[in-house]
Parts: sequence; C-alpha cells; structure tokens
Amino acid sequence: MASPAAALRSGRKFAVHLAGQQTRFLSDVAITRTGKPILRVQGGRSALGGHTVTVFGATGQLGRYIVNRLARQGCQVVIPYREEMAKRHLKVSGDLGRVHFLEFDIYNTKSIEESVRHSDAVYNLIGRNYPTKNYTLEDVHVEGTERIVEAVAKYDVDRYIHVSSYNADPNSNVEFFRTKGVAEQVARSIFPETTIVRPAPIFGIEDNLLLKLASVTNLFTSNNMQERYRPVHSIDVGEALEKLLYDDSTAGQTYELFGPKEYSTAEIAELVNREIFKKRRHINVPKAMLRPIAAVLNKVLWWPILSPEELDKEFVDQVVDKHAKTFADLGMKPGDISNYTYHYLQGFRSQALLDQPPATEKEKREDRKYFHVTDGAQ
Repeated sequence: MASPAAALRSGRKFAVHLAGQQTRFLSDVAITRTGKPILRVQGGRSALGGHTVTVFGATGQLGRYIVNRLARQGCQVVIPYREEMAKRHLKVSGDLGRVHFLEFDIYNTKSIEESVRHSDAVYNLIGRNYPTKNYTLEDVHVEGTERIVEAVAKYDVDRYIHVSSYNADPNSNVEFFRTKGVAEQVARSIFPETTIVRPAPIFGIEDNLLLKLASVTNLFTSNNMQERYRPVHSIDVGEALEKLLYDDSTAGQTYELFGPKEYSTAEIAELVNREIFKKRRHINVPKAMLRPIAAVLNKVLWWPILSPEELDKEFVDQVVDKHAKTFADLGMKPGDISNYTYHYLQGFRSQALLDQPPATEKEKREDRKYFHVTDGAQ
C-alpha cells in the first residue's frame, strides 16, 4: 500500500498534468468589436465557451440549422419564442444548459431587451409571407426589426445579422419585398455594422417550395409558374450564417445567398412530379380574379392557404445585387436543388414506389433499354 507522502506526490503530478491539459493559448481568445474577450473553443456538443447568441425567429424553417450549428460549437443560445409547442425540437440541439428559451412579444420592447442584453451576437430570422389580423407585414418586418435593433444598439451588442429576402427593395410594388427592403434601411440606420443576408427561395425540411409543389392542395397559380429564381438549400444558408458570426470582417456587409442554377417554378414542379411518380395539377387563374379570393381566404382561414402577397411575388423574377457578396466570398459552393429532391420528396410516393431509386437513376436505366450496339461492334 502506498504511503501518504507517495499518494500526495501522485496527486500533485495529476493536478499538474490536468492543469497542463487545460492551458489555453492567447490565440484561443478573440477580442470583439467592443473589446469583449470571447473564448474560442474547438467545438463539440459538450464544449464550453464561445459566444452567447440570441436567435429571433428560431422556430421557423431556417432557425433549426443555425441553432444546431451554434450549440454544437459551445455557444450559449438564447431563443425568444411565442408558441410553446413550436420550440420543443430546438431543446435537443445543444447539450444540457446550452439552449435557453425566453417568451417574448414583438410588440413588447422589454421582452426583446431581456432576450439580447447578455448576448454578444443577435440573429434576426423573423419574417412572414402573409399578414394576419394581429400582425401585418409592416408590423413584423419593419417595426419588429426597429425594436430589435434598438435593443441591440442599447446594449452595445457586437454583431447583428439580419436575414432579409431576395428582391428586398423599399420601392418594390410587392408588399413583402417592400417591407423587407425598408427593414434593411431601418437596421443600417440604427446599427451601421448590421450584416444583411438575402437568401433566395429556400428548400429543405418543412420548406415552402418542394413540399408545397408536391402537395395535392397546391392547385392555383396566376403566372403559369413562370417566375424565375435560384433556389438555395437551407443547410447551406445555415452554414453561411455560422461563418458570418466568426468573421468580423463581414460586419456591415450585404450577402446574396442563392443556388448555382436558375429555375422557373414550372421546371421545379416537373422535377417534383418525376420524383414522386405523380402528376400534380396546377390551374392557372388570372390574377385579377384570384387575388380577391386569396384576400378573403387569408382573412377567414387561420391556416395559410393562399395570400395576395404570394400571388404578387409570382410575377417578379429574382434579381441579384451585383454589389453584394455571395457564397464564394465565404469559401462555399452551394448545392443544386435537383440533387436533393429524392431526399425531401420520397414520402410523397405511393407505397409501391417508396423504395424506388431517385428519378435520375431511374432515367438512366430507361435509357439503357434503348441503347443499340453499332453494326461494326463485335
């Protein structure tokens, strides 16, 4: 049995060894814009350190991707929410004690300030595709942004990253694009270091593109689905948002995030039909007739079916700002939507065709049936 002195020496050696493992280099500490030291860690679900980040709008489609990435890097993530049931899936994005929830209201300035006062970075992902009786697009996009940015400026938060929209323009005839454009101006006027991100139409889990075109309830259109844009993968946008946080040179910049190829909605609908082995009907109705109907439906029904704002967007093609930065400036190459249709649409197939390979592989097999050997071949 070891003597007490030997045990003490062994304990001291272990303590010294442990201290050596925990030694951090000066390069591990990053000094923020306001002079606050941030401990940069290697990452991992159980990592400690890093930023404290507030993510408004985290319960939407894009929120899960940025919350998951931040929590895995050891960040403390604060998630303001309105609906109790809408936030549950985000709790497991990080380890115990890394994801925190605060109830807030976009009209309540105090609840917004409580959400940001301990953070060194704030993301604003809040957005609405259609107005409701409680929230107009002006309320959500413009006034909501103003309250959030004023809180960011009040507590001198280091970074504010504002997720806007493609075609955001304060002079646009489309209410959605107009309010998004005004919100950008408001954010920059209050907090000049605002990083603005304009994603193209997003596809992915719970998207409003592939799943909508594959649904039997998506019947009516007004422009024969001829609007053109460059759809972007939600995972790519989430990765880009994370990169923006760790690169202070992106402060005050504007980024247009779009996919590598331009499509019309009709072309994407064709991709969807081939993948689900079904033909979805899309009935074209003149805008002058369908818009009033959509306005009534949007007021009467509590679930989103069709809104006048969505019809207006069908007549506007995506225009890319040539002065804005892109994925290439972040060292990224976005994926094309045609490579992901199988992954997101397999559940829309019938049971008999559920295990069939992706449409592209099926087409290759069909081509082989009609391959003929030339007469000169042996």
